[in-house]
Amino acid sequence: MKWSRVWFVFLLSTAAFPAQNSSASTDSEPHENIRTVAADFIATQARQTHDARFEIHVTPGQLDSRLRLRACEAGLEAFASPGSRMAGNTTVGVRCLGPVTWTLYVPVHVEVRGEVVVLAHAQPRGTVLAASQLRLEPHDVGALSAGYLVDLEEARDMVLRRALQGGTVLTPQMVEPPRLVQRGQRVQLLAENESVAVRVEGEALADGARGDQVRVRNLSSQRIVEGVVLSHGVVGVTM
Repeated sequence: MKWSRVWFVFLLSTAAFPAQNSSASTDSEPHENIRTVAADFIATQARQTHDARFEIHVTPGQLDSRLRLRACEAGLEAFASPGSRMAGNTTVGVRCLGPVTWTLYVPVHVEVRGEVVVLAHAQPRGTVLAASQLRLEPHDVGALSAGYLVDLEEARDMVLRRALQGGTVLTPQMVEPPRLVQRGQRVQLLAENESVAVRVEGEALADGARGDQVRVRNLSSQRIVEGVVLSHGVVGVTM
């Protein structure tokens, strides 16, 4: 892995000293200590962020060999740098707690690898996805900036928003829930409580997937009510 440069900030000018200093080999903080603290911190953060089914591998970048920092007697502390990411290339802040304080930003690469949902074969827009059209495939999700799906059951019965080629990693933006109610469709308005259930015929005034709120005209009273899509052609309303 190549890193173009390392950004670092010293809080005290005495925290660093020239490489030619004769005491540098014994009084400087080993680079490996700094890299290890950074890698352990981001690995823990990434495991808390990503699904347990994903494997986390962290590779810290090399520090400039000319860099010498005072040995940290009080211990090193890592922290998330501004704009840090939990996958791909990012940076981790490492600071010395004393007695001489300094702060350094270490480049790291976080590989998050696991199985994501992939379209098995090319499909046209509007396809209702079946299990046979989907498969799981391992990927480094750090490269999947648009997102991804990890559950075959979650993807099954979803509808493609556009035509896609086989092998495409499905993202949440590529699919949508099936419309169980369509505008202008005759639907059943269902109002129920613990003791009674009432059904009347209505006309949907908007499309809706399961759980969506839609407006429906009661064809008996001509009143417009709002309800929740329960299933194909059924909208639940409050009694």
